[in-house]
Amino acid sequence: MSPFLFGAIVFALACYVLAMSLALLRLYRGPSAQDRVLAMDLIYTIGMLVLMVLAIRYRSAMYFEAALLIAVFGFVSSAAMAKFLLRGEVIE
Repeated sequence: MSPFLFGAIVFALACYVLAMSLALLRLYRGPSAQDRVLAMDLIYTIGMLVLMVLAIRYRSAMYFEAALLIAVFGFVSSAAMAKFLLRGEVIE
């Protein structure tokens, strides 16, 4: 692996750690439920991006499959939370 790519991976992971910590702060202190749902969306998106960077680092397709699962489950949970906030129930 080239030193430039290694440095870019380290920088990207550091940025993701900073972004995730700020999203966790918003999740903890969010004044409304919508802010907390948006913070959860950001957290699962950042988790997916971290897995994709790790897949590039370790040259493994397993990380890409895990990132795809996180994306699917994150989308479904976001839709369920949005429906719950709008109507008060998930299953009609």
